[in-house]
Amino acid sequence: MYLSKEKKEDIFTKYGKGKNDTGSAEGQIALFTHRINHLTEHLKKNRKDFNTERSLVKLVGKRRALLDYLTKKDILRYRAIVKELGLRK
Repeated sequence: MYLSKEKKEDIFTKYGKGKNDTGSAEGQIALFTHRINHLTEHLKKNRKDFNTERSLVKLVGKRRALLDYLTKKDILRYRAIVKELGLRK
């Protein structure tokens, strides 16, 4: 399994506000980014896996919605998470 319980806790500890803070926008964006990177690597090897491609597009949309929310809510938090994760926008 590519995303173990420990890896998930590490992501939320690093980017969230605490170890058990799974609801913050930053933690969710970081988790989505990890999953997107994993699915992108999978699709490079399996280019005809259309179900995974659809899942990837949905995840990118969810992450974009959270980033838009964070832009409206607090631009400094948005800029910080984009810089930490190395996202283009």
